[in-house]
Amino acid sequence: MPDEKDEPEDANEGDVMAGDRRIARTDTALPDWYASDTAYRPIPIAWFAGALVLQVVTQPAIVMLLWGWIGLPQLVVVAVALLASGMIWQFTWDRGMLGAPRPWQWATGLMLAFFFGITALSMLG
Repeated sequence: MPDEKDEPEDANEGDVMAGDRRIARTDTALPDWYASDTAYRPIPIAWFAGALVLQVVTQPAIVMLLWGWIGLPQLVVVAVALLASGMIWQFTWDRGMLGAPRPWQWATGLMLAFFFGITALSMLG
């Protein structure tokens, strides 16, 4: 008859369960879903990407709506596009770009200016 110490231990024997989900292990004293190093930390590339997507979608939409369908003068369309770029910049700045490193701030401003420039050149050029 084998000794009890020779039998392998059940690795999940001391786990604290809540239904089908393990909420704690005896060897870590932390729930399995808790991972302190993976907490959400906003990063400048997320704000940059958000501004980029907004700019790339907003600029053509303004041109199509105001010039294509409504028929406003081109200078008015460019002015509204500039206003939209400024609003996107302000939104991005308030989201957290204010505290981002300077290169991210510059990159965001240059990207917004570049896509506004494409819009302005297409309307006025």
